[in-house]
Amino acid sequence: MRLLNRFASLALAIGTTILLSACGGGGGYHDHDGGGGGGGGSGTQYPQPNPTPNAPTLSCSAAGLAASAASTFGTVCMLTSSGEIVVELYDTYSPQTVANFYNYVAAGFYTKTLIHRVDRDFVVQGGGYTSGMVTKTPLYAPIKLESNNGLSNLRGTIAMARRSDADSATSQFFFNVVDNTSLDYQSAANPGYAVFGRIISGLSTLDAINVVPTYTYSSTDIQPKTEVLVYWAQRLK
Repeated sequence: MRLLNRFASLALAIGTTILLSACGGGGGYHDHDGGGGGGGGSGTQYPQPNPTPNAPTLSCSAAGLAASAASTFGTVCMLTSSGEIVVELYDTYSPQTVANFYNYVAAGFYTKTLIHRVDRDFVVQGGGYTSGMVTKTPLYAPIKLESNNGLSNLRGTIAMARRSDADSATSQFFFNVVDNTSLDYQSAANPGYAVFGRIISGLSTLDAINVVPTYTYSSTDIQPKTEVLVYWAQRLK
């Protein structure tokens, strides 16, 4: 039942947030189009600002650089308030999706954005909001869905969040915390979500984000109580 609810929310998330739909902003995940923070018990307002709003470093770690050097694919290093993540990107499988992600990285779009959805033991999603849950307008037109590419939504992979319209992904992405093969391409009527890369360094960061305290803003929107920041994202090669 929970999985069915997540799918419903994924699709809704795109309308009120982005689908993953199940993901508030861009994710089965859908994009999260909403604005403004939520509330909590006893008058507490969530999400709370992150206590460390500025990046502790502006460069990728030695471990991240080593992982990038060992990969045969293009890579991006992302620093979050929970730690560093390095992904390799599969342009031979998802060329338009990878090119789109590189464009957003090159433009500095992800600087000081939020991981705005944390659906524990399912996905974490980002790429569409800044502090205070302020919507960040995408820079480029939506891209064609490349979910039928042979890649699967396995643990540690990165995929695009989108709206209910298959070809609607823009800037929002999500990481699969566990194997979510139910999000894979099934048919033209059930196209799933496009995987375009995988974490090669920093899987522990994904696990750390997965367990942050959260609150439920709506039936399709599960947000961290304290903002999880993406300080920056940089292409390494």
